[in-house]
Amino acid sequence: MHLSQLAAFREVMTAGSLSQAARNLNRTQPAISLAIKALEQNLGLVLFLREGRRLIPVPEAYYLLSESDVLLTRLDALNSTMKSLASAHSGHLRIAAMPGPSTYLMPSFLSREIGANAAIRLALSSRNTIQIRKLVGSQSLDFGFGDGGPDKETDHRLYDAERITARCFCALSQDHPLAQKSEISIADLDHQPMGFLPDGHFLNTNLEKSFADAGCALNTTVECQFFLPLLHFVAAGQCLAIVDPLAVATEYAMQSTTQKVCFRPLSDDITYEYAIYTPIHRPLSKLAERIRDGWRSEVLRILTDLGAEPVLLCRDDEAGLLLRR
Repeated sequence: MHLSQLAAFREVMTAGSLSQAARNLNRTQPAISLAIKALEQNLGLVLFLREGRRLIPVPEAYYLLSESDVLLTRLDALNSTMKSLASAHSGHLRIAAMPGPSTYLMPSFLSREIGANAAIRLALSSRNTIQIRKLVGSQSLDFGFGDGGPDKETDHRLYDAERITARCFCALSQDHPLAQKSEISIADLDHQPMGFLPDGHFLNTNLEKSFADAGCALNTTVECQFFLPLLHFVAAGQCLAIVDPLAVATEYAMQSTTQKVCFRPLSDDITYEYAIYTPIHRPLSKLAERIRDGWRSEVLRILTDLGAEPVLLCRDDEAGLLLRR
């Protein structure tokens, strides 16, 4: 018993004649007749009584119709689902992002990409970068987005990382004297009260070196775990801060402090590094690939529009090096 035979049988039962069934299936009438005969031979059962050109279903034919209809309907649904999966328009997504992007930029992007598509189920969580690396390394996420600094916590062989670097900005209150400048240098920040991320963050390390190289004093007065809360202290005039460009983009979009805070590019080469983390031992679905690639393009677009001069890096697995792409 073949599916094509069942399909021909169901169409004959529904249409009431061989000729109409053939037209409905875009096949010839002899082909439909042969399919019915082959099905009867396979079953060892006559399904239709022949009276001239009329086919009269026997009682067993109605039972076969109900069962084959369930089977073929499920097969049609499966075929439709698989086509949808192949076209990256259905499936499940598990994504994690660090708190800044997960607050506004990534939900905004995902809502546009997914829209009202009920065939896509999404789980988006906010995690710090260490947690994201561990979740991706355990192969439990489709992808994650976090900082791209050094990783001392997770086995690098468990995930792949595409890294994006971009120039940082200085955040300062609108009425600060330095707000009159078109760009800020490290020398301008000598002895200025500064807001920083927690000790050990890779940006802090880079800034400490930059201040030392410039012979400037670093005066840390406020410390916050993330950039967005830090901007409230900047708005209050308590400190200045060097922040990552996506934090700038988020503030421009949310406008929570931009009435009191302004951002200026840095004349010194101080960059921030992001990373898109993908599990190595869990192949991505077509949907996950589409969303990940779209998010990469979205990040690069945002950074380019800000003038942050983004550079996309990829890992050369053989050489173990990061190459510009």
